[in-house]
Amino acid sequence: GKKASGMLMVDNVLYMWVRNANNNGEQSQLAWSTDHAKTWRWADWKFEELGYCCFLNFGKNYTGARDNYVYTYSPSTSNAYNETDEVVLARVPKNRIKNESSYEFFKGYDEYGNPIWTSDISQRKAVFTLKGGCNRLDVVYNAPLKRYIMTMRSRGVAGGLNQFSIYEAPEPWGPWSQIYYTEPVSKTNGWPGEAQHFPSKWISSDGKTLFMVSSAFDAFSVQKVTLIIDEK
Repeated sequence: GKKASGMLMVDNVLYMWVRNANNNGEQSQLAWSTDHAKTWRWADWKFEELGYCCFLNFGKNYTGARDNYVYTYSPSTSNAYNETDEVVLARVPKNRIKNESSYEFFKGYDEYGNPIWTSDISQRKAVFTLKGGCNRLDVVYNAPLKRYIMTMRSRGVAGGLNQFSIYEAPEPWGPWSQIYYTEPVSKTNGWPGEAQHFPSKWISSDGKTLFMVSSAFDAFSVQKVTLIIDEK
């Protein structure tokens, strides 16, 4: 069945990416609500190539965003349950989130190191790679530190790498540097759970203390995380 994989509020509209859009573990579909999730409307299109979409979150109601685009990440596979090697990135003007034709996909860099975008999803390129380790992910902007923070989880039980890791980058497209990595004992339930998120509201004023929300042990779990910053 359909399950939320990412949520974002922009201009008082709540947007939700939903995985399992074809009820068979594949495809992503967009929904939105103008009454704080009391009712939802659904897009009449789906991303058939992307199975687990999530938004890049900034501050409350999208305050502090870097530009007028909304960014979406996904493992580069149509199935939400399959581990893969790459994560891809899409962007869309924040006033056209509902329009499939307005989405552009990262396809590499120009000679000056600037990202190149294409409307052809088949030309998408990776912004992050981890062999057999890309599955459940989320990204938030840490405004005090001016860095993007990514959580990433994959499961050995599904044939991939059994790991949970955290990364940081200066831009939404990277380059990403690993700041935490572990291989959990449990490959199914237990810590760190099905998905992990750092709510922007729960990032401290200096950016060094965060609280990770997850479904660890099949419960609403909150864990304090402290970043050790190299001041050099």
